[in-house]
Amino acid sequence: MEATPPHIAILPSPGMGHLIPLVEFAKRLHHHHHFSTTLIIPTDGPLSAAQNTFLSALPSAIDYILLPPVSFDDLPADVKIETRISLSITRSLPSLHDAVKSLHESKNLSAFVVDLFGTDGFEVAFQHKIPPYVFFCSTAMALSLFLYLPKLDETVSCEYRDVTEKLRIPGCIPIHGKDLLDPVQDRKNDAYKWVLHHTNKYKLAEGILVNSFKELEPSAIEALQVKENGKPIVYPIGPLVLMGSSKSEVDGSCVCLKWLDEQPSASVLYVSFGSGGTLSHDQIIELALGLEMSEQRFLWVVRCPNSTTSNATFFNIQNSDDPLAYLPQGFLERTRGRGLVVPLWAPQAKILAHESLSAFLTHCGWNSILESIVNGVPMIAWPLYAEQRMNAVMLHEDVKVALRPQVGENGLVGRVEIANVVKCLMEGEEGKSIRSRMRDLKDAAAKVLGENGSSTKLLAELATKWKSNNTSI
Repeated sequence: MEATPPHIAILPSPGMGHLIPLVEFAKRLHHHHHFSTTLIIPTDGPLSAAQNTFLSALPSAIDYILLPPVSFDDLPADVKIETRISLSITRSLPSLHDAVKSLHESKNLSAFVVDLFGTDGFEVAFQHKIPPYVFFCSTAMALSLFLYLPKLDETVSCEYRDVTEKLRIPGCIPIHGKDLLDPVQDRKNDAYKWVLHHTNKYKLAEGILVNSFKELEPSAIEALQVKENGKPIVYPIGPLVLMGSSKSEVDGSCVCLKWLDEQPSASVLYVSFGSGGTLSHDQIIELALGLEMSEQRFLWVVRCPNSTTSNATFFNIQNSDDPLAYLPQGFLERTRGRGLVVPLWAPQAKILAHESLSAFLTHCGWNSILESIVNGVPMIAWPLYAEQRMNAVMLHEDVKVALRPQVGENGLVGRVEIANVVKCLMEGEEGKSIRSRMRDLKDAAAKVLGENGSSTKLLAELATKWKSNNTSI
């Protein structure tokens, strides 16, 4: 009788930034260790076009189940993302239980993997005696904060942003409380309570997989891997990034890549704020005029402005207007040839890998940072939400592969500041030093994913452990 290949279930919480690295992890498990995977996806309505396109391109070894949509009609309009993400899991538990029960009966699941906000799914894993794991799709620094947060909660009485001295998270560069991730900035808010709820449950996991690698975050990873009673094993298995689709791209993609083909080598600044980031109209004006003043080539993915929230597109809340209508009058004409502005979306993985790329102005989402690192592209750090300010601190002050523009008293990054930072990175001496460090990081990233690399070895160790859980092989 032919042996059944080992199979795992993955529970991603909403957001493309969570789904992408989990799928790359599943692909790597399949290519190197012949695992198959089922994604069990909570929903609160129809999938976005981007999600449908992404899921339709999954390889045959990765299947997915869409759970019935949950309702958020009872939530206030200003509810935080972390609350919505967490509730999407908890309100899906009955249907999650049915899906896991059916999968386990047919596939004999070797492991159940949740992402950073999915720990309420552990109860389903425990019911079916499946080993639970966390896939932490952000930095080792953020993971160290998550594991340390219960202690921080006990020892600090005020809001973290009001602590005068920098906070010391184990293994990490000291950081101002105001630069910690968004949901811990208001300890009375439900979002903070949800984060604390999840972090307290991390100790129930048999292991935590983190999408980073030791050469990028040596001190944080070393601290995480110190063995302590009740502390899960931490596996740094990154960098896992989307390396570009094998399917034919949409027209917008062809325009971007064709334009890049026509530019000189290492000459273009790529500007994008990820799948969820939005700017105010005033900030869009300043950014446009700053790019123009810099006199550098640029490729900018622009969205409609939103003055109330910086993550307006995270849950697909999209303005139907034309984003180009919000640019300064005459801007497109004045920068024609030197700049290309594309609305809404561009094939980021392919753009960052293009030889014309020189630098990346990024919102500091972790997927974007890792994509930049594996391609050796230095960055301008422009954090917007979630843990992005922490990421910016690490990149600018610790790893020193990014410049960070200063925010003015009016809350905006001004056009002159933007122009100066862009020119400094693209042409200045500091930019050359950053570029050199980024080349070293690119080489280190390739090495850890190589045949004898640390991330490859840790994934093999994990795969061996999971295979031993599967009694049918």
